[in-house]
Amino acid sequence: MTEVPSPSVAQRLPDPGSPASAAHIADLLHKVAEKDRAAFAELYKSTAPKLFGTVLRILNQKSWAEDVVQDAYVKIWQKAVQFDAAKASPITWMVTIARNSAIDALRKQPTGQKASQEELDQVAAVEPNAIFQLENEQSLRQLHHCLDELDEARREMVQLAYLKGWSRANLSTYFDQPVNTIKTGLHRALKQLKRCLAP
Repeated sequence: MTEVPSPSVAQRLPDPGSPASAAHIADLLHKVAEKDRAAFAELYKSTAPKLFGTVLRILNQKSWAEDVVQDAYVKIWQKAVQFDAAKASPITWMVTIARNSAIDALRKQPTGQKASQEELDQVAAVEPNAIFQLENEQSLRQLHHCLDELDEARREMVQLAYLKGWSRANLSTYFDQPVNTIKTGLHRALKQLKRCLAP
């Protein structure tokens, strides 16, 4: 099994979410699928800060997050052959693996970790499965078209919540609205997106 570098020493690099970078990350994933260790090291260096930030927001503990990110990259190494650029962007695919690993870690509640069922439900509630599912079922062009049809505030709320990983509490502070209002707004925005993306 390939040894994955520690995220604690990773340098923060530009977000690989731009189209050019996304193509490069996708190329690296294809090479990793062929068990190219050099490509895996480059993939890690380019994406670890984003995945680590995502996991840290869920677990709120650096050392625990580092362990989970380590596990996530092992899964990425093992599952790279399953990546399909036609169904999802590379960073979306990787973040999904990292988020699922973090939520699994919360549910297992290792010794010394405390997480109530309410906290777990909140994490699951903000997990961007809905957006990821939409990306998997529809072209990114159609998704962006539908996002553009949302009003500006809802579009920004959806992007921050489901593409940037912001919690409802953070959104509440940012938009200066109650958490319940944020929750309702996100729910309605997702319904509108689904209607727009429906065949």
